[in-house]
Amino acid sequence: MNRLKHAASPYLLQHRDNPVDWWEWSEEAFAEARTSRRPVLLSIGYAACHWCHVMAHESFEDPATAAVMNELFVNIKVDREERPDLDHVYMNALHSLGEQGGWPLTMFLDSDGAPFWGGTYFPPTARYGRPSFVSVLRQLAGIHREDPERIRRNAEAIRHALQQREADRFEDAVPEPDLDGIARGIARRFDRDHGGLAGAPKFPNPGLIELLWRHAQRSADHDSRQAVSRTLEQMARGGIHDHLGGGFARYAVDERWLVPHFEKMLYDNAQLLPLYALEAARTSDPLMLEAAEGIVAWLERDMLLPEGAFAASLDSDSEGEEGKFYVWTATELARLFEADDAALFAQHYDVTAEGNWEGHAILNRLDTPDPSPAIAAVLTELRASLLTARSKRVPPGRDDKILADWNGLMISGLARAAGLLGRNDWIPLAVDAFRFVAESMADGDGLAHSYRGGRLIAPGFALDHAAMAEAALALHDSTGDQHYLALARRWSLHLERYYREPGSGLLRMTRADSAELPVIPRPTHDDAVPNANGLHAANLLRIAAQTGLPADREQADRFLAAILAAAARAPMAHGSALNAYDLARNGVEIVLAGPDREAFREAALALPHLTSILVDCPDPDGLPADHPAQAYARQAGAGAAFICRHGSCLPPVTEPNRLAGAVAGGH
Repeated sequence: MNRLKHAASPYLLQHRDNPVDWWEWSEEAFAEARTSRRPVLLSIGYAACHWCHVMAHESFEDPATAAVMNELFVNIKVDREERPDLDHVYMNALHSLGEQGGWPLTMFLDSDGAPFWGGTYFPPTARYGRPSFVSVLRQLAGIHREDPERIRRNAEAIRHALQQREADRFEDAVPEPDLDGIARGIARRFDRDHGGLAGAPKFPNPGLIELLWRHAQRSADHDSRQAVSRTLEQMARGGIHDHLGGGFARYAVDERWLVPHFEKMLYDNAQLLPLYALEAARTSDPLMLEAAEGIVAWLERDMLLPEGAFAASLDSDSEGEEGKFYVWTATELARLFEADDAALFAQHYDVTAEGNWEGHAILNRLDTPDPSPAIAAVLTELRASLLTARSKRVPPGRDDKILADWNGLMISGLARAAGLLGRNDWIPLAVDAFRFVAESMADGDGLAHSYRGGRLIAPGFALDHAAMAEAALALHDSTGDQHYLALARRWSLHLERYYREPGSGLLRMTRADSAELPVIPRPTHDDAVPNANGLHAANLLRIAAQTGLPADREQADRFLAAILAAAARAPMAHGSALNAYDLARNGVEIVLAGPDREAFREAALALPHLTSILVDCPDPDGLPADHPAQAYARQAGAGAAFICRHGSCLPPVTEPNRLAGAVAGGH
């Protein structure tokens, strides 16, 4: 065993038996580099990463390769999910070298942590146009030893590029974004046949889908509506969707959504759940409903931990093979089912003798007929039988660390989807997860980032607080419990106090008093997860609507203006920021008033949460004197709802079943 045997991260523990003398990221590791005059080899990956496993097996488990690594470098292993700040900085360093990036990320640093060269996967022997890993090690160690000035120049050039990338470059004021024009431009870039951004690989891009959904709902734009519906439909039909166990893989390697990269991440499914619920509520399409319900079924079966919160991911590999847990053959179906049932299932899920992927079948419905209700019932039973059979296989590894940000996204997704689909049984699942993160991952007034086995990685990042504040607001809408609103305000204030920079007015990824990295990470763009700045902007808008305080609204407006200045340079990379602006520009407030307002709450929760803000008013005296709904709230009687936009309210809605029509008419 090496130094990783005491790590909390399941990814690091995967490497504890390597002959490589791994260190965790620490000052002690860099002190060793300075003392021994060796450079640092930094390897960043995550537990569900297929190519991380490949490089580990080929190189890190090989004694000869490990001997070279140990002789020439101080070797540090990092879990990108535990330390997204390190991943952000060093991935940007790789980009500055003109490389595309990906994982495993392999960077070479000086003894102060400054990167001077890097790459991703290196094979054990030269192939794929890449040099062998050992040849890279020997060459870079030789340059470090014999030409330190060259290393210094490289490190300085990369540091300058990183500083330029992270520098504040935003105008003080920019024109308000043209949401309609931006949405139309994005819709044109979506694949008309298969959905998603054109080309391969295909990622879900939920922030852009949400932006198009909002535009279609607001303007009845056909192209935006088609882009959303086609993307969600083809994903649900494709192999990226687990048709037996529910949930979606991280991305598809092809343009049709057929062949997934098989790892299943909590954050993808957290963002897709409310989108599928929105479409299911809008269209009553059973495919959309099945996708939403399947995500929750997967969540409860495979991701729910004893603590009540959710695990981070499932691996792409099982028994050393990518996708082995998920794929089938026609022979297996013949062995499990009667001949007629096997033929029926094969017809509807694309199972053939030759297979559709490396001799196996990835279950999908991309080109198969839609079943009649009677056949659909039979297929449901066959899927359940096949799921039971699959459960006897060796499952993929599960990364069981609890991440505050990813759990916050899923809690919010659960709460919103529950209201849209009338699934109140999903709320306790969200409440339990929220309770664990809020209580067991508390770090002063803020939150830790990661928990596993009683160990916390703290302090948390900006996204941890923004995502959990969003979750608190969603649960406040669902339950009316003021405790959630108080926590949302606390965490939002914590962000303003410890993460917001005075110059740009935006949030940095890390606390202002955190240990310094080569540069301060301050991204504003969305990644696989929404950016903290976009979430924080929307949270501030919802909090301001709840309190009705002018100071809160002014704060929300100032922050929104700051993030829109960043978004102006690259709208497609700032979906969360533009979605927050859409909420500010086009959202409606639904004020729930009166002692018998719960029926109105249920009706309001069934409306699209993207375009509405619920304001719970148990007591009209609790509203500020100048709140536009106060006068109406005093006339609410037993219960009523008031629809308000831009400081004015419509007459009260006194029957819950009229609320949806009143909101639509109010636009």
